[in-house]
Amino acid sequence: MKRCVIPVLCLGLLSATAAKADTTAGSQAFSTSRIAQTAGQYGRYIGSNVRSMDPLGSLGGNVGYKNTGSGNVGAFNSGTGNVGAFNGNDNTSSTSGNHNIGAFNGNGNTGEYDGNTNVGAFNGNGNGGSFNGNGNVGAFNGNFNGRGNH
Repeated sequence: MKRCVIPVLCLGLLSATAAKADTTAGSQAFSTSRIAQTAGQYGRYIGSNVRSMDPLGSLGGNVGYKNTGSGNVGAFNSGTGNVGAFNGNDNTSSTSGNHNIGAFNGNGNTGEYDGNTNVGAFNGNGNGGSFNGNGNVGAFNGNFNGRGNH
């Protein structure tokens, strides 16, 4: 009788663990947009805090190396509220390439409201039109949208 109880308990434990793992993975996948929203908000907060500190005076409240724009932290950032390196450069609109966290995000956009609030690397670059390449998490997402037909 005791021999049957232990395997049954082990099987029950395995089933419960498997079910919990599935639920967790599903909720993580579901919350990706929430991560992007939160990161974008952090980018705005950080940019705002850096601008209000104005640590470098004439450089528009940037911290790091060779940043332009306002409230950027890291190196070679332009735009507003970017954290990391090589974010928000060579955009034709001031509403593009802002509040990115990571590296090589929100660059070379020709439209408006492109390449904002990305987290990771190589996200939201080279977009035309409006509202393209925003809110991506990871790498190589949201690039070269809205260019039209060639």
